[in-house]
Amino acid sequence: SFITAGLCRIFRQDGWKTVPFKSQNMALNSYITQDGKEMGRAQVMQAEAAGVQPDARMNPILLKPTSDSGSQVIVNGEIYGTMRAQEYYTKKQELVPHILRAYRSLAEENDIIVLEGAGSPAEINLKSVDIVNLGMAELSDSPAILVGDIDRGGVFAALYGTIMLLDEAERRRIRGVVINKFRGDVEILKPGLKMLEDLTGIPVLGVVPYLPLELDDEDSLSERLMQKKADESALLDVAVIRLEALEQVDGVSVRYVPKRSELGMPDVILLPGTKSTMADLRWLRQSGLEAAILKCHEKGIFLMGICGGFQMLGQTLSDPEHAEDGGTLRGMGLLETETVFRSQKQRSQTAGVISGVSGMLESLSGCPVTGYEIHMGETVCTGNGVPFVHLQDGRADGCVSADGTVCGTYLHGIFDAPEFSAKLVQLLLEKKGISGTTVP
Repeated sequence: SFITAGLCRIFRQDGWKTVPFKSQNMALNSYITQDGKEMGRAQVMQAEAAGVQPDARMNPILLKPTSDSGSQVIVNGEIYGTMRAQEYYTKKQELVPHILRAYRSLAEENDIIVLEGAGSPAEINLKSVDIVNLGMAELSDSPAILVGDIDRGGVFAALYGTIMLLDEAERRRIRGVVINKFRGDVEILKPGLKMLEDLTGIPVLGVVPYLPLELDDEDSLSERLMQKKADESALLDVAVIRLEALEQVDGVSVRYVPKRSELGMPDVILLPGTKSTMADLRWLRQSGLEAAILKCHEKGIFLMGICGGFQMLGQTLSDPEHAEDGGTLRGMGLLETETVFRSQKQRSQTAGVISGVSGMLESLSGCPVTGYEIHMGETVCTGNGVPFVHLQDGRADGCVSADGTVCGTYLHGIFDAPEFSAKLVQLLLEKKGISGTTVP
């Protein structure tokens, strides 16, 4: 993903109309385009590098895992169906025309398309149905660059083994090799580069140093998910139960909490979005994390839910149309809301203003926010529940508790709004008794 983004930026700087393309992506976190389509976030980052608007054609197939062996299949930004792995592999070839239409329409509008593969091109058990690695290179008659990740170890064996497992026609497509994520003195590496060239007959185009950049990447490969302990030098400790982020704000330590023993007593707890809200709420309950979160709430720790996390915070979750598991489930009871799941997915970019909030969050009133919605449910405030955001289209979004210590919203990307993030961090610092600190 990183190398693809870099090439997109280089070609753009050289004056070429450039777009990224990944025929098949697997990622739980998707992005909603301006026309309401879904696509992988890595391709959104690459589109930004290329200086173009994200377009679902850049990622014609998106697989969003719903279980260990099944995924929701998104084709050109729209839901195609939910399939188990075996069913999907039997239908892969049916999707090739969709891929080619997306690719050819982009090719008509641009000078260069940078294709990203997925995993290894030498997965010999899957090569016959490959539509994203050298299979896509063949469909588009494209040259290929083989990228090896030296940070994982064994890069020479991986590169040589990959090339040797390709057939002759596939090898001819490999025009060069790049080694990524190198740490140290490249002079020590150079003898190995020469030996690899001699063994394979393919030139090494370059070595890219390890760069700790905060870029959108694949969920399962994200190094940021490995942080388990709070940064003691940070002013605020944010514990994320599964995903989302305030990572870009200086002085904020964000860590990801997979089990009760690692939660502790943070300053902020974020409950992020999830593809399986009811199943994940049961998991929180069974793992003891729900009880730990409720204990933190009793001590006044600020708690915020995004999308599925927002739904969990309410009184009840009902699924009459079996969009998820069916039936009704008790929520965490921290917000006066009720959620009903529907089979129709809400997808849109949106903006609004925080208004009418009280308690700890009162100073956020009037703050503009932006983000996007992607959810299969409708949540309404009940009783004394107060909406969090008034949207530009007249709708109300989210809910806030009377004392402002718990809030929820459907807006993914809300922390990307600089004014909101800065104000929220500022009031949390004040709540902690830290004054005189300016948040950038």
